[in-house]
Amino acid sequence: MEYQAKYITDDIKLSCYEDKFFKSDIMFDHHMLIWFISGETKIVQADATYIFREGDIFLIPRNQLATIINYPKDGQPHKTVVMHLTTKRLRDYYANLPVKPTAAESQKIYRFHDHPLLKSCLASLVPYFDITDLPENIAALKITEAISILRAIDKGIDNVLANLDEPGKIDLAGYMEKNFMFNLPLEKFGYLTGRSLTTFKRDFSKVFNTTPQRWLTQKRLELAHYQFVENKRKPVDVCYEVGFENLSHFSYAFKKHFGYAPTALVK
Repeated sequence: MEYQAKYITDDIKLSCYEDKFFKSDIMFDHHMLIWFISGETKIVQADATYIFREGDIFLIPRNQLATIINYPKDGQPHKTVVMHLTTKRLRDYYANLPVKPTAAESQKIYRFHDHPLLKSCLASLVPYFDITDLPENIAALKITEAISILRAIDKGIDNVLANLDEPGKIDLAGYMEKNFMFNLPLEKFGYLTGRSLTTFKRDFSKVFNTTPQRWLTQKRLELAHYQFVENKRKPVDVCYEVGFENLSHFSYAFKKHFGYAPTALVK
């Protein structure tokens, strides 16, 4: 896979995938503001699927689980400008503002299409990626500008950006039933449900009467089976969206569990 990245700072990068395909299951530690220059991305969450293409601008809130599938398109690489809105920077920004956030809509990605103010802000970053000695305060000003624009065009965005709390302890069964298809380390699942790894494993065993890995594998294979039978999906599409990293491992696990290969259902 041919991947290149240029950085202005750790929080602003120009990302480029030249290869055919890239897939990753991710939990975002920071809010991410993204402007699409070329290519296409499919983002699969528990309750929604999004497609983003050239010109799109969108915000992915932190602590969200998602499967990200990036593609080049129309002979152009998958190329984006990515800005991280970190908790530290947002805490500094909101320190002297009289903002009291309420609960934001969970699992939501905010789409801004090609809003001229955001596009102007993010496009202005592109020449900076070829400057090796850009002053740090210039990048900080651009992030502040982006936050200010977001607040101007979406009056509810403070409920996302100004909410700096860490995840609290939540219902384990409900969360895992909703998010089992994301292939993340158990430590991440523990964090998102407000537990240490040890507590997560202990609570999981009490709730499901099995280990997390066995339960996750079974749930993912059952979802794949449903997609084949009910929705006539192809194995190459399904395996990545249910939490497997490659088609050969998925096919092996599927046949071991059900006694026949995925291709038998497709035929």
